[in-house]
Amino acid sequence: MSSSEPPGPPASAPLTPAPTVTTVWPGSPYPLGATYDGAGTNFSVFSEVATKVELCLIAKNGTETRINLDEVDGYVWHAYLPTISPGQRYGFRVYGPWNPSAGHRCDPSKLLLDPYGKAFHGDFDFTQALYSYDLQADDLASGGVPPQVDSLGHTMTSVVINPFFNWQSDRAPCTPYHETIIYEAHVKGMTQNHPGVPEELRGTYAGLGHPVIIEHLKSLNVTAIELMPVHQFMHDHRLLDLGLHNYWGYNTVGFFAPHFQYAASRYAGGAVAEFKAMVRAFHEAGIEVILDVVYNHTAEGNHLGPTINFRGIDNAAYYRLLDGDLRYYKDFTGTGNSLNARHPHTLQLIMDSLRYWVLEMHVDGFRFDLASTLAREFYDVDRLSAFFDLVQQDPVISQVKLIAEPWDVGEGGYQVGNFPGLWTEWNGKYRDTVRDFWRGEPATLGEFASRLTGSSDLYAATGRRPSASINFVTAHDGFTLNDLVSYNEKHNLANGEDNRDGESHNRSWNCGVEGPTDDPEILELRARQMRNMWVTLMVSQGTPMISHGDEIGRTQHGNNNAYCQDSPLSWMDWTMCATNPDLLAFTRKVTAFRKAHPAFRRRRFFEGKPIRTGEQVRDIAWLTTAGLEMTPEDWGSDFGKCVAVFLNGDAIPAPNARGEQVLDDSFLLCFNAHDVPVEFTTPDGTYADEWTAILDTAHPRGDSDLVVEAGRPVSVHPRSVLILRKTD
Repeated sequence: MSSSEPPGPPASAPLTPAPTVTTVWPGSPYPLGATYDGAGTNFSVFSEVATKVELCLIAKNGTETRINLDEVDGYVWHAYLPTISPGQRYGFRVYGPWNPSAGHRCDPSKLLLDPYGKAFHGDFDFTQALYSYDLQADDLASGGVPPQVDSLGHTMTSVVINPFFNWQSDRAPCTPYHETIIYEAHVKGMTQNHPGVPEELRGTYAGLGHPVIIEHLKSLNVTAIELMPVHQFMHDHRLLDLGLHNYWGYNTVGFFAPHFQYAASRYAGGAVAEFKAMVRAFHEAGIEVILDVVYNHTAEGNHLGPTINFRGIDNAAYYRLLDGDLRYYKDFTGTGNSLNARHPHTLQLIMDSLRYWVLEMHVDGFRFDLASTLAREFYDVDRLSAFFDLVQQDPVISQVKLIAEPWDVGEGGYQVGNFPGLWTEWNGKYRDTVRDFWRGEPATLGEFASRLTGSSDLYAATGRRPSASINFVTAHDGFTLNDLVSYNEKHNLANGEDNRDGESHNRSWNCGVEGPTDDPEILELRARQMRNMWVTLMVSQGTPMISHGDEIGRTQHGNNNAYCQDSPLSWMDWTMCATNPDLLAFTRKVTAFRKAHPAFRRRRFFEGKPIRTGEQVRDIAWLTTAGLEMTPEDWGSDFGKCVAVFLNGDAIPAPNARGEQVLDDSFLLCFNAHDVPVEFTTPDGTYADEWTAILDTAHPRGDSDLVVEAGRPVSVHPRSVLILRKTD
């Protein structure tokens, strides 16, 4: 990867007029897409069904020059144009069968985006021009003949980019999973209201990479930022009609292009260089960049959706079609379509995209939205599907962080614990169990213990370690942490769906009043509940993930599905740093506590036995409030709302990433989910002679200086966590 500028226009080249093309060379079928090499550009597009493909060069005034792609190798149509440079807008027109009953939807009246496009320009206006059926017809089942309305001027165009960038001495942080703290964030929502980010950079990649944002993340001991979708996406027609937008971005148009509306740079293709500069800034701070990627569906929707790229290029290759009627699409995602990961060229698209973001954009990993969809070979989820086989053997993708959202909306789609060995997973069972425990649900203690210790029941059988469990209490999808303790019901009327959208079973508890209140007792309880969940997350074995804004009490006022709310409702309100300083200080304290103590980020599962021969104390011990080890009967008794756990800092078997033997302090964690104080008797001198309290969620900043002799009782406040350290 060169860091020097090639001959030709700089990366900031403006849109060029469509040239008078006098020379067309055969070019190469690979790489697919538009590839500028410093002298000219190679264009390449796959279509097995096409009978003719035209490359369309778009001028600044909107006119086009059409060039036949006469070279075809293995269904890849290609040409090299020595006069084409960065900034050139282009698209394709694909001729071939229009036969929806056979799964084919070629419509040359549609200017199609490049599936491998690395930058885009313009927008969609959702007129008849985007659709290959008559919007006024009574039967919208996509039969009949397309109305042949040209989409040029009504759709986005692809843009040739300059791929060369000065990465300087950029190096990936390569943080081991067990030392990782992930921070899930939205590019715009994180920066739109930050007073320290220059106004012209707010809501952009440049704003996210600004020193004030990086300083905030460092203060939280974050090692990786997980960005909600930044692949170029579409705002749904329905949402635009409601005055809303697809804020979350799970509606992909292009799998190689950074969403250009998040760029402060306004020239065509400028988002690419700006994104790279952001990644470089994060790496300089030791923070990895993980992308939330959506390879399970596209923005074209079902048979009633627009024709913007994949549908018009090769519908049957790119999409899963209904076995009984190829006019319709299989939908495992709830969005209208599912990508056909069984087809070799679709698989190639996904793998090429992943490699591009690692090799060219320097990202450090991926979180796969609705990953179960990618595992569906035919109908059932198959963890040994072709996609996972390719990832396993790929020398690039297999070496970065791979995180699955291990479910989709199809039958059998909930696959927590069933992904292959390289993968980590969003652990939905962890989220549900922690929420249930702290709202006082009965019979959760055994599961709570399993989740706290890394969910070995889910991951050990596949040879994975505790870090395979991505632990989270909240994420973008659902209540914020503040709302989790403030609302029993969702309040999504602003989404325009009569409150029907979003999860109805949130495992939340409003602490006595629905929504805002000035009752000091309820406000104190809510703050304590947030601290309880912060502590639980940070002392659990596994890889913790923070949802942006939870550290300052961000609220969406009870909206648990803010996917369409590009507004202050979803943006971070940075004034809460001043109005809620105790929560921010507590969050910084507890993340620093995890970072300082390897006892909470073990590389291997607990074994329930001493690490060295002759020692009496095991690596972990579960204790009743009387200080006695739990029996099988205790796990099913009324102890379900409180338990203590001893973690032996002298019994950490695996060396750290530098090969050093790990020793740590030993800790006693006392969890009380009862609504009354509970006395815990500290264990006897076998464990310790004396215990010092170092963190108590009953206090706004967690401070405590309590010292307790072994075998003596200590009172744990209602609904709180007390952490004691062995001090002999």
